[in-house]
Amino acid sequence: MTMGRVAALGERTRVAGLALAGAVVLVADDAEAVHRVWRGLPDGIDLVILTPAAAEALGSDPAAPGGRRPLTAVMPP
Repeated sequence: MTMGRVAALGERTRVAGLALAGAVVLVADDAEAVHRVWRGLPDGIDLVILTPAAAEALGSDPAAPGGRRPLTAVMPP
């Protein structure tokens, strides 16, 4: 069985610690950065953990580059 990669996207203070669990940390401290990082989402990411602010910036139907739709989960506030 092959396991997918996990990324954490959002404010540095909320996502940095997830690197210790093996997540790819994608820091984005404002809405423009969230969209920029999302468009450049690395290949092979199957789950993206979003901070509440990052989820709000992306809206209700985030589509990753190439039409991929990784599973997303939003951290509690």
